[in-house]
Amino acid sequence: VLAWLLTSSLSLPEVESDILRRVRTLLRELDGHHPSCQCDRGMLRWTLHKKIDQNPSNSSVLVRILVKELERAERGDFRHYIIPLLHTLMYTLIKAPCISDELCGRVYDFCKKLLTLPKPFCTIGLDYAIRLKMERTAPGMLYQRMVISEQSLKSDPYPYQEKIFIFADPELLSEAICNALVTDTEAAQVSQSPRACMCYVIIHAMQAALGEGCDVGGLKGTLQDMPTSDIEHWFRQVVTAVECAGNEVSADRSQHTARLEKIYHTILSSSQAGDAPLEGLQGTPLPNPNISFHLWTEDDQLWRELVLFIRPLSQSCEPDCLSQDLDNFEIQDIISDCDCCKQTRFSVLSTDSGIERDLPASAEEPFAPCSTETEQSRLHRKGGIKKKPSPLESVAFLQAGCHSPRAKPPVKLQRRTDIASEPAAPLQRLHTARIVLLGDDRILGRLAQAYHSLRKRETRRVFLTLRLNLQFYYIPVVTGQLNTLAVTDHTATSQEELCEVAGYLGRADPWYESNINTLCHVIPKLATMPSSPSKHLVTDLFLTDVIAYYVRMGVQPVCFQIYAVKIFFNDPAQEPAEDVFLTELRTQVQESISYRELSMPKKKTTLDGPGIDLTVTYRKVVVSDRAKELAMSLRSTGLVMKAIPADEAEDLVCLNVNITEIIRINNLSGRSFSAVANRLKTRSITIRSTEQRPFTVCLDKDSRRAYRNVISVEVSPCLEPSYCLQKTRTMKFNLHEKEDMGLVKYMPKSLLLPINTFAGIIQ
Repeated sequence: VLAWLLTSSLSLPEVESDILRRVRTLLRELDGHHPSCQCDRGMLRWTLHKKIDQNPSNSSVLVRILVKELERAERGDFRHYIIPLLHTLMYTLIKAPCISDELCGRVYDFCKKLLTLPKPFCTIGLDYAIRLKMERTAPGMLYQRMVISEQSLKSDPYPYQEKIFIFADPELLSEAICNALVTDTEAAQVSQSPRACMCYVIIHAMQAALGEGCDVGGLKGTLQDMPTSDIEHWFRQVVTAVECAGNEVSADRSQHTARLEKIYHTILSSSQAGDAPLEGLQGTPLPNPNISFHLWTEDDQLWRELVLFIRPLSQSCEPDCLSQDLDNFEIQDIISDCDCCKQTRFSVLSTDSGIERDLPASAEEPFAPCSTETEQSRLHRKGGIKKKPSPLESVAFLQAGCHSPRAKPPVKLQRRTDIASEPAAPLQRLHTARIVLLGDDRILGRLAQAYHSLRKRETRRVFLTLRLNLQFYYIPVVTGQLNTLAVTDHTATSQEELCEVAGYLGRADPWYESNINTLCHVIPKLATMPSSPSKHLVTDLFLTDVIAYYVRMGVQPVCFQIYAVKIFFNDPAQEPAEDVFLTELRTQVQESISYRELSMPKKKTTLDGPGIDLTVTYRKVVVSDRAKELAMSLRSTGLVMKAIPADEAEDLVCLNVNITEIIRINNLSGRSFSAVANRLKTRSITIRSTEQRPFTVCLDKDSRRAYRNVISVEVSPCLEPSYCLQKTRTMKFNLHEKEDMGLVKYMPKSLLLPINTFAGIIQ
């Protein structure tokens, strides 16, 4: 704080040189030149933005410096600087009280230049160019939309809502870390209220449009004395004015400024404020987003939280009743195969028996246009067995969620075939759920399981997909000491091996490495700091701000292939198990010996050496991408399948299999054995124990997901459930066609898990 106070009194040339020095230090860190003080790693971007927050009038200085550095990076072909500088610039521009049209125009022109570069530069450049075009016409629009969506403020012109869900596995993180994160996320929401956020939007919009001509102090005082109903009125007026100007094709900035100036004078005229001297540009706080912290203790907890997020009636329900409804919810596996029913619809829980005599006399009156045609329109039914209605009528739970003011009510069923039903309006995705995972590769394995389960639910009956944008984020956290779960887990022997996904994302995206991977050891240190005012100052500002910056600016996904595994056991009566994994599958020879092995003669143990005989059948990865089936037999003590490549340039849809093969060597001194690493690349593989001797299988380095007494494993890329369903439907009418045809050809085949970063993969 003292350093900020000292630098705030510097002259403009000194301020520019200080900011330029900080920006250059940030770029040197991207080149691998880390600061001399290791505690500053990952905090350079944060300290730069905090410095500007303390003196918002320097926002234009930082934007101008960043534009010059971007232009210099483009001329010098330092492309790895472009995306970090551009994210830093846009975040500054969103929070800035006022940026001139000339400066916004320079940034806009640079973003258009990026359209000639390959991905991800052209993708990010196009996204920011579209945003900047709206911002130039309606200043403050980006800030306004961010606050409205993150705080779920009621706004008809922009009815979008966002929420951040932080999930942590209590068995992977220490209790101190979990408690610290709960405390920080709760503290970040205390000082925020809808009234304060609406005032922020009004003040920022006025200052962005009027510049130094806006009396920020007088406007704050006037709004503070207003009742909440008046603030809501002026909030709607400002939002409507900004949204209309930003969405109009021929909108002019001067017209928008005049419209807001009229609202500004009307607000000030309602109070008795005197003509106080203008104080210049002042910063408007950007409220922390809506964050909730969850300890992941149940398998379907992710799905339950998403349903509660998008169901508008949840606010009026009692928590106990709501929980009971969720517990009683059952997916109805009723999918019609006829052409007229392939539209997305809800499965309605019906108590109608289907028998004509059970139909009430007045049941068809609402559907018949007049009484003379009632008998003609009556359904003729065959005799049947009356089925008792199920007590689990919780399908209405999700159907009730569709009756929100923004959603069109479902059309009533028509019993008459000559009455055309009104087509239902397409649902809009008004909600965005940003799922942040804290932990190591093991929590990502749980995420892959939950995501696969969610996609299967949505295939059986679509509900979340039509209403929700789902975004995944990952922050690696490794404790200083491995907990008991990690100690007993022989598949993870080091902290680096537990964070292979984070390592890959850091190599693919340097900005992710600089801002997110550095939190791997910072969060445990902050959690174990002694309680003091300085601790709360650091944690409240740093952790919450970094998480908010990540979810706001990290919108480029890196898609990881999820692999399906089918496990067969040595007991014929035991059903095969089906599971998925994301990072690793490891097999080891089972140490315990079965009764069957004890009854066998001891003839192979000493002759063949350690391990078991395996038959491996796999599809070799070739450059031409043609299928090439290979098979081999060997003796092995175990193998490891890695789905995360060591190099970001390698294909993500490829398994790197390392088999520990036992080679028998005959020499004059006798027989000896040596272990040889046998490596191969494949997309699908089958491993079978020819001796029927069991082995163990562990998925995603998690000892909780270990299978024993396994004799065979089949691994292949996990298919998208909707693709499987559509292909099954198509095959019913084309039994002899093996290739995809019809709609199936255009559907995504593989199930991929997208994890957002700042740049995606930079080749």
